[in-house]
Amino acid sequence: MNHRAFIQTMIALASASFGLVAALAWNEAIKATLAKLGLGEDLAGLYTYAILATVLAIIVLSWLGKIAGRVGGEAAFVREAEG
Repeated sequence: MNHRAFIQTMIALASASFGLVAALAWNEAIKATLAKLGLGEDLAGLYTYAILATVLAIIVLSWLGKIAGRVGGEAAFVREAEG
């Protein structure tokens, strides 16, 4: 058994698990904020939520990709201009 691969796999699984928990927490926070603003469950609120979630995901993934590049790892995606 390769102990290094095992540890790397466990770290990846733990990171994904914590990421899911954080995403669910942000999901609830954003929904509550939109409800307070009166955009809760109507169509405008759903689109606002989808746009906010997409923009946040792009920002976070870009930031993580830059960090991965600095530490010598590979980013999960590469923009066409960089490829």
